[in-house]
Amino acid sequence: MANQSPYAGSNGSTPRWVKVFGIIALVLVLLFVILHLTGNSPFGPSSHTPPMEQGVQ
Repeated sequence: MANQSPYAGSNGSTPRWVKVFGIIALVLVLLFVILHLTGNSPFGPSSHTPPMEQGVQ
């Protein structure tokens, strides 16, 4: 019998599920960065302050 590795049938490419999870992670990171740069993040310092009332002096 020849010594065969358990990966003898693989062609060395990245599995599809790894690529899909990588793309999803990249999209989430980009969305997080864009939200923080535009000031629309729900996790900023202003998330703990009450909203300002319009027209009240």
